[in-house]
Amino acid sequence: MRTVRDESGRRLVLIKESSDASLVRDPETGERRHVANDDLEPVDGESPLETASRAVPEPVRAVASAVHGDRSLGLLLEVDARSPVDVRTLTDAVDLCESDLHGHLSEFRAAGLVAETDAAGVRGYETTALASEGLAAMRAEGGDPDGEDGPDADEF
Repeated sequence: MRTVRDESGRRLVLIKESSDASLVRDPETGERRHVANDDLEPVDGESPLETASRAVPEPVRAVASAVHGDRSLGLLLEVDARSPVDVRTLTDAVDLCESDLHGHLSEFRAAGLVAETDAAGVRGYETTALASEGLAAMRAEGGDPDGEDGPDADEF
């Protein structure tokens, strides 16, 4: 597998290559198709796994990359639910020591998921639109951002 770009500039995952055409997959749609090799160019510096990750919307990828487990995900959900929230209220509400709390918040800030803000006249935090979108998609019924149910168990 490797990452290629078609004539429109769209990044694709090259699955199989023959002498005149290649089988590629569009990571965003899952569509597989054959494309003439002359219409493809290699993309240097991007892993095909990074390209494949584009099947997941950017806000969800951002949240998934920044949280390291259920506790940090729970913290981000709490900040989102309480936004804006002052640090003292957050410290009292969660079961993290102060250094762990500030460590997680620093990671979330670096990932663009939370921003410092004024909360009732003191320092606080609020989630960014990126975080709120990602969390909303993750919370959607059945894990589907469109709210549609997945297949029934008897369909397998």
